[in-house]
Amino acid sequence: MKLLFKLLLLLLTTQVSAQIVGKVTNSEGEPLPYVNIYLEDSYTGTTSNDDGNYELAVNKTGKYTVVFQFLGYTRVTEEISISSLPHILNVTLKEETTSLDEVVIDASEDPAYRIIRNTIAQRKANLDRISEYEADFYSRGLWRVDSIPEKFMGQEVGDFDGQLDSTRTGIVYLSETISKIAYRKPNDFKETIIASKVSGNDNGFSFNTAIDAEFSFYKNNLSLNASIVSPIANNALSYYNYKLDGVFYEGKKLINKIIVTPKRPNDRVFEGVIYIVEDDWQLYGLELATNGQAIQIPFVKQLIFKQNFSFDPKNNFWVKRSQTIDFGFGFFGFNGDGRFIAVYSNYNFKPEFEKRSFTNEVLSFKPKANKKDSLFWRGIRPVPLTDEELNDYIKKDSIQQLRKSKPYLDSLDRKNNRFKLLDVLFGYTYENSFEKWDISYKGPLPGVNYNTVQGWNGNIGLTFFQAYGETRSRYIRIHSTFEYGVSDQRLRPTAGITYNYNRNNNSFIGLFAGNAATQFNRSEPISPLINSVATLFFERNYMKVFDLTYVKANWGQELFNGLYLQASTGYEKRKPLVNTTDYVIIPNDEIDFTVNNPRPSENGITPVDILPHDIIKSKLNAYVTFGQKYYSYPDGKVNMGGNKFPRLRLEFENGLGASQSDYNYSQLNAYVAQNVSLGNKGRLIYRLKGGTFFNADNISFADYQHFNGNQTRVGTSSTYSEVFNLLPYYQLSTNQSFFEGHVEHNFRGWILGKVPGINKLNFNLVAGAHMLSIDGKKPYSEYSLGIDNLGWGKFRFLRLDYVRSYYNGVGDGAVIFGLKFLNLFQ
Repeated sequence: MKLLFKLLLLLLTTQVSAQIVGKVTNSEGEPLPYVNIYLEDSYTGTTSNDDGNYELAVNKTGKYTVVFQFLGYTRVTEEISISSLPHILNVTLKEETTSLDEVVIDASEDPAYRIIRNTIAQRKANLDRISEYEADFYSRGLWRVDSIPEKFMGQEVGDFDGQLDSTRTGIVYLSETISKIAYRKPNDFKETIIASKVSGNDNGFSFNTAIDAEFSFYKNNLSLNASIVSPIANNALSYYNYKLDGVFYEGKKLINKIIVTPKRPNDRVFEGVIYIVEDDWQLYGLELATNGQAIQIPFVKQLIFKQNFSFDPKNNFWVKRSQTIDFGFGFFGFNGDGRFIAVYSNYNFKPEFEKRSFTNEVLSFKPKANKKDSLFWRGIRPVPLTDEELNDYIKKDSIQQLRKSKPYLDSLDRKNNRFKLLDVLFGYTYENSFEKWDISYKGPLPGVNYNTVQGWNGNIGLTFFQAYGETRSRYIRIHSTFEYGVSDQRLRPTAGITYNYNRNNNSFIGLFAGNAATQFNRSEPISPLINSVATLFFERNYMKVFDLTYVKANWGQELFNGLYLQASTGYEKRKPLVNTTDYVIIPNDEIDFTVNNPRPSENGITPVDILPHDIIKSKLNAYVTFGQKYYSYPDGKVNMGGNKFPRLRLEFENGLGASQSDYNYSQLNAYVAQNVSLGNKGRLIYRLKGGTFFNADNISFADYQHFNGNQTRVGTSSTYSEVFNLLPYYQLSTNQSFFEGHVEHNFRGWILGKVPGINKLNFNLVAGAHMLSIDGKKPYSEYSLGIDNLGWGKFRFLRLDYVRSYYNGVGDGAVIFGLKFLNLFQ
């Protein structure tokens, strides 16, 4: 039965015509995966799979020359005459024998350095050599796990929709993509996906794309979260050691095999082997590895890049044929590995591009790209499936309809919807998977906080969510919360409804109402958790709030690519609030709680700086992203942003119909932001904001422009690009014109990575500058220098900065402790 089953699998994966099929092994009979196999002097090619099996498409019988090329093995050329198809061609590759006999050895320097210098000198020319092309692209991605806990942070992990077996191992993601790609230097790129397949999901779309697979080692740096220096970058000699391991010939071409090692083990670098063609000074192939520490993604164990090139005699350059990226990961008991392979074929280096051949749409799908049947895939897939992958497709496709059926989903819901006693405190969700809706209850824990206005306070909530369509491209969300303060004995309810109705332009409408104790700065610069600790243990009640009753409507929509509008209007009733408790866990006789007033008088006893009033408040925001690139999926549009240019936000805010006539006002402001990658030198972030008020001389303090200060000496954001860490929360709030600017540069190891001893800690040096000016007067400024990526092992959620401020001739300094993980609890 096993033999019959294997034969069935072979029939399912092998096209019965127009194929050269076979297996590639080494001298010991072991299969060789990802061998380049192509017809000589053509771009018709494929690669072998993990089992060493391959399929090479040919259109007719006749004579062919088939080339087998694999790093570390001798190139094999087979001349065959085909009288019928399929034609079976099995090949054994022998390990490449390298020699140093022909190399002139200089005792003062390894010969590899001469080769690397010549290659670096030709780097830009090689990068520019392929200025435009069209090609066929195939990609396959696979993630597998070898251990997954049954629970994570007290929650059931589940079986990943049936993708795990009884041992909690298995393939959790398997997909394939067939596409047409086009490129024109410097940055024009377009990919049209012809076919997309996701195991176990006939409505899924693969996220394997050519643009995400484009890694060129001819560039100075490769962006992998952090920028990793290429071994042939302009400054590579400052980062790498090189050793010539040997040479061999491919035809008349001499190939140099060079071992690459880091000068400093914790630099943002690779290590491994590169093959360089003598005289051409181009890449023949490479196998280079980096790790999660280098790219600063701690759960990644290792990333291994393999690229293979072949010579194009017509154009006289070496062209990338295939690429594999192997990776391993492990975090919180989740462990596994995976691989992404890419195969390039049918290159056209003289395409006839028109003026509109390239737009900001870099990815699109042909109609029904995810509906191709198995016959289509058998005929077009250049890399045959392994037994593991084929079994995964068969298993998941066979149970897919079952897992989508109402009886199955109902049985799954019955299990997951079981109520547990602790759900009263932590929350509970009841789900109807078949009808695509759920009701969630939010428990009071862990959201209990403390402040001097409400005392101990917490909230519970109810949310109804309903999705529509096969791919859940539309949804409606109805939510409510009920917050209660023990000291002020107030129940504060809120409710809202949001309808997202068009994923192509991200359109939504919403209606919200309720009552809340709201911070004067609606950006909420102090988190309830941090305020609770500061109040209870240090007698510092920094949070200042007022009573807000509101009804408002929101709307948002992308009018066209790069311009998104968002508008809101609503009625607000504001009233002052006062402290109702002075409870503290650790009393301090030298400190007293301040009144609930963001601007107390000198004696500190002035009542809250807000009078009871009503107002109609409206906002209109225009978000402009210049040069915005985007993906067009059949069920929606995904914007990639545009880092080449800054992002702009224009905002007009208006208050009218106020019960206090002089509370009416208008405000216009603009905001500019950009993240700039400086390669291996790190990342620069800047944020600029300026604005002015009209007819606002006597408006309510609730409508002032407030700035994100910090008096707790604790930072809670991943970057400090929109906060003044030593500025009291409301000291410079204004109803006049203002300008604020923030610049922060994270060197990502460029400096500390070169310091012996310290470079083993993988810390990042961060420098920042911040300035605030009110009505053109002498500005407030801050400067900071800090260390980021602090922690231990894979837990790198800490940061430490020394900040120095200057205002009105007075300087101040303090250390800010960054607790970036607090973002998870806000």
